[in-house]
Amino acid sequence: MWKSVLPTIGIGNKGGSSSKGIGEGMIQRVGHIGILVKEIEKTLPKFTEALGLPAPSIKDVPERRMKVAVVSLGNLDLEFIEDYSEDGAFSKMVREHGNTIHHFALITDQIEEDISLLIGRGVKMMDSVPKVGLRGKKIAFLAPEFLGGISIELSEP
Repeated sequence: MWKSVLPTIGIGNKGGSSSKGIGEGMIQRVGHIGILVKEIEKTLPKFTEALGLPAPSIKDVPERRMKVAVVSLGNLDLEFIEDYSEDGAFSKMVREHGNTIHHFALITDQIEEDISLLIGRGVKMMDSVPKVGLRGKKIAFLAPEFLGGISIELSEP
């Protein structure tokens, strides 16, 4: 499946095409993996201690009713997210599936251009206009149903 989907969104689009692909200078790297957790204060120390990682601070984002903590591993971050609302999409997902990986983020410094490029290729977007994410950066999600249920976020560096 991925061999057919990735060229559609422009990743791995090399060779004879003269059109600029997302994987050709626009997307810089995978930036983070988003992990949903039920109780960040309990889960995070277990994770960092077991793997010998530094313990990050936990940031409360009350207007979103979420908490977030970021563990940096070189060029890749692990973004732990707790949705403490009763009716939020993330809290519902954790209730149904337990702690789980939710998404991975592709870093771009041209997020608006990338969104336009993707929409022009027929890619369905959850966010056709970037919004501000939990870490204060512009983000936009591709529609998971377009990619077989995989959640991909575009994010500023």
